[in-house]
Amino acid sequence: MNTFFDSFKNHFLISMPHLDDPHFEHTVIYLCEHTKAGAMGIIINRPSNVDFTELADHLGIQIQNPRLTSEPIYTGGPVEAERGFILHTADKVWSNTLPVTDEVSLSASLEALEEIAQGTGPEAFRITLGCAGWDAGQLEGEIANNDWLVCEADLDVLFHTPSDMQFTAATRVLGIDMTRLSPDIGHG
Repeated sequence: MNTFFDSFKNHFLISMPHLDDPHFEHTVIYLCEHTKAGAMGIIINRPSNVDFTELADHLGIQIQNPRLTSEPIYTGGPVEAERGFILHTADKVWSNTLPVTDEVSLSASLEALEEIAQGTGPEAFRITLGCAGWDAGQLEGEIANNDWLVCEADLDVLFHTPSDMQFTAATRVLGIDMTRLSPDIGHG
């Protein structure tokens, strides 16, 4: 029995052109956790139609930092779509913060959102509603099926690249031009 397991935690999953799932089409996912039991990640390049002002109003939070008023809230995935997640630099920690790496953490607390609204939050962040999840062996099967390209996460792409440029920027980390890939390759 093969007991070797290669975790893709702190990696990007980049959807391939043939991936025929509207939740994941043309997405980049940051993997926060990946074990033999399954995987969890956040789609980082899909802004929703909700902005930070709307979220803050809904939660009764006052925004002190005017730069945040039009900050988009992202669709992080189809799992727990009503739950908020904050992917952020590890310079801030709250009681339920999950450290992903020494540089990246994941939080899901009202306290984190309040500090972000006050301008005292982490240096960089991405707020999402929902996440992406896979059961044991499911992600490995999708990778084996070539549904995803996998590459090490790049912090600049994660936090400092506009969402409409993240897909292209993530593929450049691999040295690939996705515009040259066709979903019809090998299906002649």
